[in-house]
Amino acid sequence: MPAGALAEGAGMAAASVSEHLKVLRKTGLAEVEKRGKFWLYKTNTRLVAEVLTALRAELLEEDGND
Repeated sequence: MPAGALAEGAGMAAASVSEHLKVLRKTGLAEVEKRGKFWLYKTNTRLVAEVLTALRAELLEEDGND
């Protein structure tokens, strides 16, 4: 999705969304592709799944230590 559409859907200013997307791109959690005059953003689902798996394992480990 273009940043403007994401901002509109979230009820946020485009500049704020752009800053958040910049951080997500730097971490690899979001990917960007230029199509014509638009920059389209998508979730890096593989990396998000890896992060969620690691968090789940960490939380289960902590839960077992009580």
